[in-house]
Formats: sequence, structure tokens, C-alpha cells
Amino acid sequence: MAEIITMPRLSDTMTEGVVAVWHKKVGDSITEGDILADIETDKATMEFESFYEGTLLYIGIKEGDGAPVDSLLAIIGDKDDNVDALLKQHSATAPKEEAPAETKKPEAPKPQPVKTEPQPVATSVTVAPTVQTTNSGRVFASPLAKKLAEEKGIAIQNIAGSGENGRIVKRDVENHKGSTVAPAFVATTTESFEELKNSQMRKAIARSLGASKFTAPHYYLSISLDMDNAISFRTQVNAMPNTRVSFNDLVVKAVAVALRSHKQVNSQWTDDSMIINNHIHIGVAVAVEDGLVVPVIKFADQKTMPQIGAEVKDLAGKARSKKIQPQEMQGSTFTVSNLGMFGIEDFTSIINAPNSAILSVGTITQQPVVKNNAIVVGNVMKVTLACDHRTVDGATGAQFLQTFKELIENPVTLLMQ
Repeated sequence: MAEIITMPRLSDTMTEGVVAVWHKKVGDSITEGDILADIETDKATMEFESFYEGTLLYIGIKEGDGAPVDSLLAIIGDKDDNVDALLKQHSATAPKEEAPAETKKPEAPKPQPVKTEPQPVATSVTVAPTVQTTNSGRVFASPLAKKLAEEKGIAIQNIAGSGENGRIVKRDVENHKGSTVAPAFVATTTESFEELKNSQMRKAIARSLGASKFTAPHYYLSISLDMDNAISFRTQVNAMPNTRVSFNDLVVKAVAVALRSHKQVNSQWTDDSMIINNHIHIGVAVAVEDGLVVPVIKFADQKTMPQIGAEVKDLAGKARSKKIQPQEMQGSTFTVSNLGMFGIEDFTSIINAPNSAILSVGTITQQPVVKNNAIVVGNVMKVTLACDHRTVDGATGAQFLQTFKELIENPVTLLMQ
């Protein structure tokens, strides 16, 4: 029985379609699931799939031409069906006449019952590229085959296609005997949450950092440091009796000394003036159970590295045991935050108000570096300076980092400070 195929409505707003490409020509054998044409709608170009089997007897709309929804698109039937009679009968029932086509096999008119059905959008088409390729790794399958494979739990890429150019069609899925995909995931737990009341410390941290981040215009400067000399220096110092220096002690000392030459970085902003601190008090961020505290090493530029290390250790211990006093966390003029011990290579910090800057210190990593025109393995540490642009301009921050870099890369000079 011949089937009249009309221009389908492929979207709610579609009133007209354009045939972009015909994948079949008159006289071709059609199998259910074969792609007949690509149809361009007001939203996308879609593959149009055949729901019938037989021979393509007639094409009503040429490639590149458009026609309203329900216009005659094609006729599929037996080879001996009378196309002229089918067209005449369709014209009598359709609101718009279609142009007659040449009869492929003239013979006595033999009226056949005509069955016209709209093509359902959900199962007959799918959005797809209009150009097909066999080398891109894409699985070529008809939309009906894909849907059927999904329903049966079969991995579509495991099915051999018997359609045109190896396309997987409905019968391939139905005849497939291979394994199916893994069973659908089923959660063994339910959604849940735990509510933790904010401690007073957490509330204070939120207020302070929120005010800093949304009040001070932050910007960031990063620099990589050659740590080969620093590693050698620390090894020699720690070989001395009763002496222990960490890389953090080295950083705090170098920061404090560099601030002597760049006083504007050692400042704070007020609505009426900029305050330049002549004293150098370095805050050292310490993680505790409830959050973060910043003990202060006062007059850090005047202390030795072992003295700085001992004081940091003492204050950090007090902070973690909740015995630190408020006055031991007040008065910083600059802050150092070091996450190198956690393997963090680089990060940015929020300025500890009312400071104008904070230095974020990453871990030391081995990297290929160029020395004496040769590539060698070097020890590199990255630091990032966050600055308040109201007090510290970009060039000022960069000059501070240059001085800091010279001190870290030549740590013996810190012994004379």
C-alpha cells in the first residue's frame, strides 16, 4: 500500500520547512528507519526518518526548496503503484494542489487507497549535522535505532550497522545479540546535610575579610624565586648547634627587611589620610580549628631568623590551644600567609585589614630552569603579593617584590641586617 509523506511539523512554531538534503532518490529501496532527508526548520536542521518500507516513488519538494507544513513531500510504495493516480487522489483531498510528476511506469490507472499520516516529532526526527562523516568517531545511527537501543540498554557503539554507509537502523538493534550497558545507577544513600553554628571567631573572620575584600580594591603581583641558595643557606645554618631556621622564618625576615626600603607597602588607608608605618610588625597567618588567626611578630626587621622562628612557634602554639591573647594578634603592618607546607604551589590571599598588602607563599618545587645558557633542574618558589590599590600602586608593589627576591635568592645578606 502506497504511503503519502507530508512535510512534518518539527517544532511548535514551524509553518514551513526547507529540504536541505535528500539522502534517497526516486527508485531507491526504503527500509523503516532510513533517513530520507534533512529538513531545515525555523530552529534547526533535522534528520527525517521513514516509518515505512517500500520504494521511493516520488519526491514532491526539491533540495533547497521550501513548502508549508503538510505539503506533499514524498510517496513510498510498491514499484508497480500508479504515481499519477496517487497524486491525483492526494490533490483531491489536500487543501493545496501539488504539481504532477512524470510517471515512472505508465500503465492503466489502478486507484489505490491512500493513507496519509502526520509524522510524530518525538520519534521521527532528531537534531543532527547535515554533513555525515565516517572518520570522526561519531556513531551513525537512525534516531529510532538510538531510542530503541537506549530502551533495551544496549551500547549503540557495539552494534554493527546494515543500513546505508553502515548506518545502524531499527532491525540492527532488534537483531543485536551482544552485551548490554551497565545497569542504571541507584543511590544507596539519601541527600542530607549538617548545620554547624558559626563560632564567634568565624563570624569575626567573615566580617573582617568581607569588609577587606569588598572595600579595598585588590590587585595581585606574582613572582618566581630561585631557592637553590636559600636551601643551601638553611642547610648550613641548621647544621650549627642549637639553631633551627625554617623557610617561613627566612620569608618573614626578608619581607621585614624589604619593607624598610618600600615604606608605602607598610601602610594603611583611612578616609582622611594614608598612614605610613615606620615600625615593621609582621602578621603570620596560622590555621586553627575554628578558622584563622594572625599572631604578630613585632619589630620583625630587628630580630634574627632564629628569634623569629621561636616566636612564631610559640604564638602558633598558643593560638591552637586557644591561649593566645588579643594584644598578641594586634598591630600588624603587613601579613604573610604560607601554604607551602600543604603542597600549594601558588594562591592569592585577602588583605588583612588595615594592612595594605599580604604575601602568599607557595611550596618549593623542582622545575627545569635556564642557568648559564643551559637547562637544569632548579628549586622554584612562587609568591603572590595582594595589594590595596588605594595605597600601593602597581610599580610600588613590583619594586617591593624585586627587593624581596634579591634578599631571598641571596639570603646571606640577611645576616647583616
